[in-house]
Amino acid sequence: MKQLNISDAETMVLALQDEIRRSQEARYDHRLHAILLVAQGLSCPDAARLLGDSTRTVQYWVNRFEEMGFAGLADSDRPGRTKKLTEYHIEEINNALRRSPREFNLTTNTWNGKALSEFIKNQFNVEFSVRQCQRLFRQLGFRFRKPRPVIAKSG
Repeated sequence: MKQLNISDAETMVLALQDEIRRSQEARYDHRLHAILLVAQGLSCPDAARLLGDSTRTVQYWVNRFEEMGFAGLADSDRPGRTKKLTEYHIEEINNALRRSPREFNLTTNTWNGKALSEFIKNQFNVEFSVRQCQRLFRQLGFRFRKPRPVIAKSG
């Protein structure tokens, strides 16, 4: 039987490893494969080399599996950084964006990233960059439109 090859295998191995690490289910399956290889007699360094992980990582998984069974291979919660704005803040911002910035003592007539950043700082004492505010506009369903100049009508 003819041996099949993957073109650009070195790059594809890295891409496949990244893809495996993306979802929680894939990471769990990946750990299961490591345990399976060790259970079938491979050493932790050999299993790690085959799977593209460090030896210490595979050893850690084996130890967790021995102590806790399959539950030891599941991802633990990854809470991340706490949000700067609560749901209440988001609702207040959403309501404010439907009104004029002048009502909040801002110097502009239209909402933009800079005005929203200033509003959030004044109202909630939270620093939000202009870029974060632009993302927040999109998240809330707003889109930026430049105001059209008003042309004076002749009398």
